[in-house]
Amino acid sequence: MKMKNIKIALFIMGITAMVSCGKIKDFGDTNVNPSAITSPTTYAILTNVESGISGYANDGNASVWIQHVSQTQYPSNGLYDVASTYYGMGAYTGAILNLKTIIEKSTNLDEIACARVLTQYVYWNLTDNLGDIPYSQAGQSSTPAYDKQQDIYKGMITELKAAKNQFINSGGLKGDILNNNDVNKWKKFANSMRAMMALQLSKRFPAAGDYAATEFKAAIADGVIESNSDNVGLAYPGGTFKNPYWGDFDGARDNGESTTMYALLNGFGDARQSTFGTSSVAVPFGVKEATINLWIKNNPSWSHKLAPAFRLETSTVWMMTASQLWLARSEAASRGWTTEDKSATFATGVTASYAQWGLSAPSATYFTQAGTLLDGTNDIKKIAEQHFLAAYPNGHAAWNSWRRTGYPVLTVAPDPLNAAHTTIPRRYTFVPAANSTFSEYSLNAPNVAAAVARLVPGTDQPESRIWWDQ
Repeated sequence: MKMKNIKIALFIMGITAMVSCGKIKDFGDTNVNPSAITSPTTYAILTNVESGISGYANDGNASVWIQHVSQTQYPSNGLYDVASTYYGMGAYTGAILNLKTIIEKSTNLDEIACARVLTQYVYWNLTDNLGDIPYSQAGQSSTPAYDKQQDIYKGMITELKAAKNQFINSGGLKGDILNNNDVNKWKKFANSMRAMMALQLSKRFPAAGDYAATEFKAAIADGVIESNSDNVGLAYPGGTFKNPYWGDFDGARDNGESTTMYALLNGFGDARQSTFGTSSVAVPFGVKEATINLWIKNNPSWSHKLAPAFRLETSTVWMMTASQLWLARSEAASRGWTTEDKSATFATGVTASYAQWGLSAPSATYFTQAGTLLDGTNDIKKIAEQHFLAAYPNGHAAWNSWRRTGYPVLTVAPDPLNAAHTTIPRRYTFVPAANSTFSEYSLNAPNVAAAVARLVPGTDQPESRIWWDQ
């Protein structure tokens, strides 16, 4: 996954002289080189990392694969080309290294805890994208072992527990542009990650007494995001650091609301259509360039990704929301993992999603439709479809839910570019050996080969399944 321009710019520039109150002010303007830190200003490094962290929630490839959006000019990603190659392993020498510097150099326990939480957030995205990755030996060897994903997940959950318990709310946290230096929000973020990680393991640990259910219940009991006021996201200041959704429409206008998204919303009579798109003319997905270019020419009122009010320079990219957590709780109840009311938590989740987009709560009849009534018939499907909607436009979150549950049911692209890749990608691929600068095959061949062998089937292809997807 390629990070957006804000990450690249800030990584090069660095950030030093920050002001602790106010997210916009926490974007600094003094040049540093975060890759060669000798006497670090650790809260500035925290701001630097956070300024790019929302890129994981703005995964353009996943958004197209999962049919949140359709490409309108250059539809290669939606046709399953080799764009599945993942260059995000640079996080080891970027975000992960910078966070490690905070953990080792900072004297502020709250700041260290933030860095520990964010480190696990990065690893979570890396392993979900690829499968087995360096984890326990990362930063300790030039050829680290690739940990098994089941060990990575257990390690992440354990580390999040420890990080959450390290917060002391000393009042000295600053430079935090995700949670505005609010320790209580960080605790909820850590616990919410634990809960979502546990739910992601439902294929491997489905029973109510298994590891996943046990960890899910523990995370909920410890306190997760329940209100939109505690949602975690990056609010862009605009100007030099614009929201990437705004950038999608700054000239190229490459992304439109997909027919899949529109059909689901329209079928429910869902008011979120007024914010997710701009018209009822949804864009076909997965068709070749000549076809989509002609279609766009003949349909000038095609529905764009997001209504204009939600793709401003200063809009927020949401990474974790109350709607996601409430719907996760509904699913856990439906699976018999908890004794919570599956319908009540479901309604709370959908209502929170509406409120997140500035909409009034849906009417009671919304929840009595065949596609939303949790009556024991296809409840997981109904909840997963709401996961898909509530995640929008976070393609990575929707992709995770779809890979795990199989819902919503998606139709593959009608015009794939390569006869060898005709299904929706289930993972990114490692960088091929031909790219010696970034390729794991060139730099760490035996260990990446072992990681590939544990996929099903044991090939480094976008169709192969990572451990929790098997």
